[in-house]
Amino acid sequence: MRGLAAALLVLASAHMAAAEERRLPVPAVSIRVGEVIRDDMITERAFAPNLLGVAMFIEGRQVLVGRMARRTLLPGQPIPTNAVEDPWTVARGAMVKVVVEDSGLSIVTYGSAMQSGAAGALIPVRNTDTGVIIRGIVQPDGTVKVVDGS
Repeated sequence: MRGLAAALLVLASAHMAAAEERRLPVPAVSIRVGEVIRDDMITERAFAPNLLGVAMFIEGRQVLVGRMARRTLLPGQPIPTNAVEDPWTVARGAMVKVVVEDSGLSIVTYGSAMQSGAAGALIPVRNTDTGVIIRGIVQPDGTVKVVDGS
C-alpha cells in the first residue's frame, strides 16, 4: 500500500510540475551582438519555474522578431528582457542631418553621431562645422532633432 501511495505521489507531483512549467522562446542558433532576430532563429522550450529564478525573461516570440541582440544569445537559453533592443536607426560615427526648430524657424546642419540609437533615443552628435557636441532625439527617418537646452 505504501508503494502504491508513493507511486501516486510521484505521478501527481510530476503532473503538477508539468502543469507549472513555462514555455519560453529561445534561440535555435547562436545570435550575435547587433544581429536582427528573424522568426526562423527562434524556437520554444519548456522550463521548470524553479529553474528560472526571479529574472525577467521574454515570454513571447513576437517580442523578439525584428529586434536586435544586445549580447550573444545562446541556443536553448531563455532570453532576458534587457538582452534585446530596437534596431538602430543611426549608427555611431554616421553622418546625420541635425534639425533645430524654434518658433517656425528651422535650421539644418550635419553632424557625426557619437552613439548608436533607435528612433526616440537621445544621442550626442558632434557638429561637423563647429565641433560642438549637441544632444538630440533620433527621428524615424534617421535625422536628429535637437532638444531644448542643447
